[in-house]
Amino acid sequence: MTTSAHETAVPAAAPTAPTAAAAPTAAAAPTAAPAARNACIRRSELAAFLRSRRERITPEQVGLVRGTRRRTPGLRREEVAQLSAVGVTWYTWLEQARDIQVSVQVLDALARTLMLDGSERAHLFQLSGAIDPTPAASCTGVTPALQEMLRALEPVPACVQNSRYDILAYNRTYARLLCDLDAVPPEDRNCMVLVYTHPEWHRSIVHLEETRRLMAAKLRASMAGHLGEPAWKMLVKRLTAESPEFRANWERYEVVGVRTRTKQFLNPYVGLLNLDHTDLWLTPEAGARMVTYVPTDEESRQRLDQLYAMVAAGRG
Repeated sequence: MTTSAHETAVPAAAPTAPTAAAAPTAAAAPTAAPAARNACIRRSELAAFLRSRRERITPEQVGLVRGTRRRTPGLRREEVAQLSAVGVTWYTWLEQARDIQVSVQVLDALARTLMLDGSERAHLFQLSGAIDPTPAASCTGVTPALQEMLRALEPVPACVQNSRYDILAYNRTYARLLCDLDAVPPEDRNCMVLVYTHPEWHRSIVHLEETRRLMAAKLRASMAGHLGEPAWKMLVKRLTAESPEFRANWERYEVVGVRTRTKQFLNPYVGLLNLDHTDLWLTPEAGARMVTYVPTDEESRQRLDQLYAMVAAGRG
């Protein structure tokens, strides 16, 4: 609050001698000062980084109309806020280096809106003092021995997933089973995300609607033990925002446990595949498992051999 010309400022009270209880606070001040300065510098770097990334994204890249009165070289602040589902004032404060708290869900949304690559995403989380919960940030559970097991299973498609359906590792046949998985950004290599948002993945699943409904029910059952974890909330928030089909299935509140079943895929290279889906549990308490797809008939076995020969030769 400011004072007018007719108001009289109240003089500050005379300083008093520090008490014994205040001594530790005074001693801690020199230690706290560098930490506060570092935090201020980091917030300034974060603000500059967000502005630079925002200014390089054109409206056309995110489906917006440029218009004739635009002076901003890239996106406006309010456009970034709208696309990321955050408040305009809050995002403005972020670019002004205000001292505000940022959740991992918001950072994830900003990374997607600003089309950050892997290095830029890691930089965003580091400047924010947050840990990226996506599998792209760290994949410590896949050992060299486990990678060798995946290779040894070829031509049988196989991958390692956690209970959130993040794809942590995979062999070459699995990489071309439903789409070109190598071309998918690591943070998007999640079966829930792919089955609801990836067009090529959609076309490869014969019973798509049934699969989507079943996977949403499985995710809800698994999430019961992870309700407070940011990565799980972030996944559901993203799917809810990006897929009306997921919202409809999620609101059914159906739950289904993990089970073995036969699946049909329409591979773009070799055609129809009938495969038995099996989960091999690695750490049941954490939900980590190796997922394998074994052919159920001779024709599917021959087509898997063809697919493996193609990818092993560097084709497709």
